Amino acid sequence: MLFNANTSLRHVSGAIPSFFKKNPHQFCFRKYQKVSCFPAHLDLHEHVEPSLGLKRSPLRLIEEMGSGGVLRANSYELPLSSSYESAMEALSSLITRQKRGEKSNINGKYEKMERMQMYLKILGLEDQIAGLKIIHVAGTKGKGSTCSFCEAILRESGFRTGLFTSPHLIDVRERFRVDGLDISEESFLQYFWDCWHQLKENLSEDLPMPPLFQFLTVLAFKIFISEKVDVAIIEVGLGGRKDSTNVFPDNCSPCYCYVNHEQIKEPVVCGISSLGMDHIESLGDTLGKIASHKAGIFKPETPAFTVDQLPEAMDVLREKASELMVPLEVVPPLEPQTLGGLKLSLSGDHQYANAALAVALCKCWLLKTVDAKDVLTNEKVEAKLPEPFLRGLATARLGGRAQTVYDSSSASNSSEMKENATGDLIFYLDGAHSPESMEVCAKWFSNAVIENRNSSIKHDAENHESSSKISKQALCDFIYSLILSQILLFNCMEVRDPQILLPRLITTCASSGVHFSKALFVPSMSAYNKVTSASSISSDIYSKDLKWQYMLQRMWQRILHGNEAVNDDNSKLETLETLLPPTSFLCGSPTATTSKCNGEKQFTSSCVMTSLPSTIKWLRDCVRENPSLRVQVLVTGSLHLVGDVLKLLKR
Repeated sequence: MLFNANTSLRHVSGAIPSFFKKNPHQFCFRKYQKVSCFPAHLDLHEHVEPSLGLKRSPLRLIEEMGSGGVLRANSYELPLSSSYESAMEALSSLITRQKRGEKSNINGKYEKMERMQMYLKILGLEDQIAGLKIIHVAGTKGKGSTCSFCEAILRESGFRTGLFTSPHLIDVRERFRVDGLDISEESFLQYFWDCWHQLKENLSEDLPMPPLFQFLTVLAFKIFISEKVDVAIIEVGLGGRKDSTNVFPDNCSPCYCYVNHEQIKEPVVCGISSLGMDHIESLGDTLGKIASHKAGIFKPETPAFTVDQLPEAMDVLREKASELMVPLEVVPPLEPQTLGGLKLSLSGDHQYANAALAVALCKCWLLKTVDAKDVLTNEKVEAKLPEPFLRGLATARLGGRAQTVYDSSSASNSSEMKENATGDLIFYLDGAHSPESMEVCAKWFSNAVIENRNSSIKHDAENHESSSKISKQALCDFIYSLILSQILLFNCMEVRDPQILLPRLITTCASSGVHFSKALFVPSMSAYNKVTSASSISSDIYSKDLKWQYMLQRMWQRILHGNEAVNDDNSKLETLETLLPPTSFLCGSPTATTSKCNGEKQFTSSCVMTSLPSTIKWLRDCVRENPSLRVQVLVTGSLHLVGDVLKLLKR
């Protein structure tokens, strides 16, 4: 009896000894004389990578099963968690050292897209990938949200979904979702080591190991093919034309799969979300050049959809669509009444455009691949969307984009938290890092703050009034005694331009009457040259160079108070031992520019913090020691920073 790598445990449990039932990660199945682990930490026929610190031990067990089938115990004395950390080390070795915008430093005679095709061929995916019914989405802003909406809509419509997005925030497995869930650690290891060793076997001087994102992309295709998903929603990483996900030839014949499930030669449908100025060092310094790269995912006669774009971008998209005879449709934002009283699960007014794009993509996908009558029957002109669409739009999730987290650790015990989860310490997280996305982030944060402020005051006033009979004046005094403090927790990569990001944030918030009382500048924990697991925290987080953070602080002060607020004396701050400010710092007046501290001039409206863990602890201490303090923290400027904060809040 033969088993393959996709054989489910429940299908063969009767034939497996109890040892293996209790230790499913320690055995593998034989397929066509090649051992493939289930899940495969490492292949038994492969040499162990010395850099991963793995040791081979003799096979403990070989048991004959049925007519010639062989079940073997895994030969590696390696716990599952250790194997996962080893996988992270292996992934880290694929991170290239080139700076953004620089020409690839990968050796070999093949171009990037040629290498991608070769990697797929090595893994045996070249033919199978043609059977994936793909929704391919590019864009500057909103492509991740659009993909998440698509995944939820089609999953609620009864299809098995695969979703590939980037980057991850806490754990790399977030990039691979099957049926709405991050792929399990066991399954990830199975597919990871299978891909890793097959590629290692076929390395040459002209074909090196793929860089990180290329490896993750082929891994995504491996996972979705092996898991037999009905639809694969693929988010473009960077650009479009030469992105690793764009492995479909642009000169092939039109897609010919309709209801009969014949083989698909290209994506079923493509989408372009909102375009803006980002990654200009790679994509070009004009909106037209950027749009040209994004339109590179268009395929001949394959339907495409986009949202309203600036004329410079729209002209390029239409021109590219015309060249390839692509039916390109511009989708207007959804109207709230089409949701039948439900709310989008992803916050912000900008999500109505992303949701509309997702609805158009899903309708097209359904009409081109299956008999969609059952799904679309209840849709009427000027009526609400089909029920599966509504459920998807109301349940889609995407971390770190307009995400609100109520921190329960700021209270001394859980009973102190209010039943409506308003909390004394609220984190608003958005990974905005371009001018356009920063403006969108500021609008979302301002609306959320105003809404939370009104509901909190109403809630506290009702509780205070019901607990004792007091005069209206006393009630007003109580309400105004509450300190509602908006704090900015900020960092951005040095390739970004904070001179554009910070003013855009301040101005947009101020236009809604929201002002930051304090700004905290802190280094991220994430190391850009290392992939870590959800449980790991860098050991050198307290020894990072803070020069960049001090520069951000001085820039912030100049924006608020002008150049006279920042002089050469402040350069001394970089040489001082940085200490956490007192908890009273959050209650201080934001109007003063500087104050004396340890005999040196210090800013009172901003502070450089030594590390993110100490900053989170300090914020929690502040609200514990000041019962009337309500702190609303906007975390933005970098998805790395947002992911690090989420990691700490979940620990």
